[in-house]
Amino acid sequence: MAIYISNAFSLQMQGEYECKTKKVSVEEAMAVGQTAYSCVGHADVAAVLSGILGYTVPVNRVNISLKPGDKLIVGQYVGPRLPEGCKTLPEGARIEWYVVECY
Repeated sequence: MAIYISNAFSLQMQGEYECKTKKVSVEEAMAVGQTAYSCVGHADVAAVLSGILGYTVPVNRVNISLKPGDKLIVGQYVGPRLPEGCKTLPEGARIEWYVVECY
């Protein structure tokens, strides 16, 4: 079983397996995501997620394919385009947290 953290979820990540998605609190994301393998591909989003979670979420632009038992913590950015070099959420923006599990 692997645990990943990302800023998005694509159907390509799902592969041939069924997945369920559940919205979670930031506290749940913090607890699960601290040991997660990062697949966040954008530096500004990684910086924002790191600031919210209280630990470093490294930039790691890789493709992943989830397998049964894997979990993906998704910090979905919702808001205007992040300004270059942004480390905090701009006004009116938010992060919605999800856990994707495949089976």
